[in-house]
Amino acid sequence: MPVWLHGKLPTFPTSYSEILARIEQIDPIKYGCTRNFIDGAVTYLSPYISRGVISTSFVFERLLNRGFHPSPIEKMIQELAWRDYWQQLWIAKGDEINTDFKNTQKEVFHHQMPIAVLEAKTGIGAIDEAILNFYETGYLHNHLRMYIASIACNIGKSHWRVPAQWMYYHLLDGDWASNALSWQWVAGSNSNKKYYANQENINKYCYTDQRDTFLDVEYDAFEEINLPEVLLNTSMPELKTPLPENKEISFNENLPVVLYNYYNLDPNWKTGMKANRIVLLEPSHFQKYPVGQNGIDFMLNLAKNLENAQIFVGEFDELMSEHKTSQVYFKEHPTNNHYKGIEEARDWMFDVQGYFPSFFGFWKKCKKQLKY
Repeated sequence: MPVWLHGKLPTFPTSYSEILARIEQIDPIKYGCTRNFIDGAVTYLSPYISRGVISTSFVFERLLNRGFHPSPIEKMIQELAWRDYWQQLWIAKGDEINTDFKNTQKEVFHHQMPIAVLEAKTGIGAIDEAILNFYETGYLHNHLRMYIASIACNIGKSHWRVPAQWMYYHLLDGDWASNALSWQWVAGSNSNKKYYANQENINKYCYTDQRDTFLDVEYDAFEEINLPEVLLNTSMPELKTPLPENKEISFNENLPVVLYNYYNLDPNWKTGMKANRIVLLEPSHFQKYPVGQNGIDFMLNLAKNLENAQIFVGEFDELMSEHKTSQVYFKEHPTNNHYKGIEEARDWMFDVQGYFPSFFGFWKKCKKQLKY
């Protein structure tokens, strides 16, 4: 078992009370100092934020209510704001984030994945162990995500799209905007240069002492490095979503619909309204953005926090044709553009919206709203 978890892999409880307890356990000061190390004081809240159970704003307000001043916890506030930034960018640019966003990725040899990455056999001990644990837990530390992306795209010469889909498929905290645009940042199609991490960097943050790997080079050598033999063989990962069987739901046509989905499972949303509460799982959505069994099981267990909610597996138009209703309520999200009804704003941290070419342009506006 990895040293950084002291013999235990991370777990992600799904009851709302346990999620609230996890928020209360955050140490935002220590987070800012240690988050880049794999045993750092990370929050393990990202799966709940991505599934819309809690919001970045909710976490921020809880920290302020605990008496933390914004100044010493600014790094954590900033990292929460990154999540809103990626979502704002997805809203503004839509499917443009599914292709090379700012630049054409250079030195692309194929549009598959190195088999060594898929099978956790790269020879980089910290990476291989992390991938095996990832398949089990659905979690990866952010540095490990960057390391894997750099190996797949910049050393293994994969185009970013398929490896990004593979990672999203297995992540409990899968957020397509954050995932796709971060992979593009590593690959140089959403940044000015490619990101590399050498063996020394990995050893430092993962507490390993490995030598003589294909990453055991100085940084100025990466542009000239030959494609390692271990990364030569590639394949296309099979990514199909195991949606549950659709079952008949109980429906009161005299009541409105409160609509949840994979990105919105907020148990506090519209709790005072009498309504048909439906978690909509559209096959077309999961064909475009497939997720694995761990992700589906996690989502279904989180949905148990929604009082009297029922699961409907089908398209939005099918739900509307089968069940007449006076009104439909849903939260804004880039994947909901085809919904018809009353769209309600999401719970953003700051009153800053629209497209910003860089996070720091977005953050500059957000920071003005912090009360130091």
